[in-house]
Amino acid sequence: MAEIRTVAVFCGAQAGDDPVYRAAASALGRGLAEAGIRLVFGGGRVGLMGAVADAVLAAGGEAHGVIPTFLSRKEIAHVGLSRLEEVPTMHERKARMAELAQAFLILPGGYGTLDEMMEIVTWKQLRLHAKPCVLINTHGYWDPLLAFLDRAVEAGFLRLENRGLLEVVPGANEAVMRVSGRD
Repeated sequence: MAEIRTVAVFCGAQAGDDPVYRAAASALGRGLAEAGIRLVFGGGRVGLMGAVADAVLAAGGEAHGVIPTFLSRKEIAHVGLSRLEEVPTMHERKARMAELAQAFLILPGGYGTLDEMMEIVTWKQLRLHAKPCVLINTHGYWDPLLAFLDRAVEAGFLRLENRGLLEVVPGANEAVMRVSGRD
């Protein structure tokens, strides 16, 4: 595997009700910065997105945000980043993040996070890329989704070999180890 220098992190624009989610996002940001891996993310200052970026920056790392114009105008853009790139649409945001990243890490989130994760794993299934897609199962958050994917295999809607395209780790430290080559 080639050295990974940039990862995209997909995660919530909300922080969640349990402080464990924000703590995991901060740990991931610190770990990426300490490993010398640049962050590419959705460009927001809110929720887990903001927590990851703040931790990367506080640890001396690089954070590159990619945000659609309409979200930037809602004043949720993170203005303290190494680079903030504005794009016209959500589709262009996802495409740009995929272009920049050499791996994808997924923290807890809602519809947007699910959309990003499913699209990037589908692209991997279609062999549009061969980059690692790593789901960080903080505090068992993704357990119901993992059960659904297992059910999709059982029901014949997902091939077993494709089920493995989404790697699962229990926490931020394991995710950093996976993408930094220290696993």
